[in-house]
Amino acid sequence: MKLLRKNLLIPAVAAAFAATRPAFGAVDTEPTVRYGVEKVGDLEIFFRAAGDPADPAIVLLHGFPSSSHMYREVLRELSDSHYLIAPDYPGFGESSFPSPDTFTYSFDSLADVMDRFLEQRGLKTYSLMIQDYGAPIGFRIATAHPERVQAIITQNGNAYREGISAEGWGPVLDYWKTRTPELEKTIIENVFSYEGMKWQYTHGTRNPETISPDNWNLDYAKISRPGQHRVQLDLFYDYQNNLKLYPGWQQYLRDKQPPVLVVWGRNDAFFPVSGAEGYKRDVKDIDYNILDTGHFALEEDYKVITEKMRRFLQARNIR
Repeated sequence: MKLLRKNLLIPAVAAAFAATRPAFGAVDTEPTVRYGVEKVGDLEIFFRAAGDPADPAIVLLHGFPSSSHMYREVLRELSDSHYLIAPDYPGFGESSFPSPDTFTYSFDSLADVMDRFLEQRGLKTYSLMIQDYGAPIGFRIATAHPERVQAIITQNGNAYREGISAEGWGPVLDYWKTRTPELEKTIIENVFSYEGMKWQYTHGTRNPETISPDNWNLDYAKISRPGQHRVQLDLFYDYQNNLKLYPGWQQYLRDKQPPVLVVWGRNDAFFPVSGAEGYKRDVKDIDYNILDTGHFALEEDYKVITEKMRRFLQARNIR
């Protein structure tokens, strides 16, 4: 009897499985995300790409402590109309992780590698999407090649002093003044910890239970590799040099007037809304949106953000 029941189940299971697969000859419309590696000097730069390279390009520059993984939904949502490419910086994600003894971990260095990466990939014009660390890297590229940048999409990508939260940056601001082992220990224990990684993704979200733990598990695994704390501390210390470049980036916005789409998480503990407001002073063609979510706004609002991106770019014939 038990054997009979088991045999009766086999056709039902097979039928259910077949129903989930496209019919033979049917067109699979699921967007395809491709993964690759580009050799830049001695470095292997990992990237995700989607869409037709003949379509207008969007370069997706990630933040801390993430990687191109943070743009996974953008790649899927917009690949029908745009070519999207999301690289991992050296020391992040799946890219090479050279020792600080052989590679200088500064924003100048990261931007130089990303600039060469884009040139080697043959991208002549593109829109830039910037988040967190993506802003200082993206603005270095934009000011070096203003003729290449068709538009800027900023998701909590800051370029204004008022956009730095003294409370959120707390120990890092102190670290800029005095680089001590005690402050490094505080940063490591509070920022680089598992709970610190999780907090960056869930703080300020409407529904933290909907944020995938894959995010902080992946980031924590990467930042726990031997030597990573030194790398990230070097970048935290170097971040102060970005603030010195803010006036030049703001002048670039005023002079070149790239269209800017602002999609900013209101509850970001590091980059408050005052950073988003700064763009309104310098840019004439701006689409300004404040969302009720946190630092990684895409985690909760990727549908809203990608639809705004689509309409913003189409309205400006960037399609």
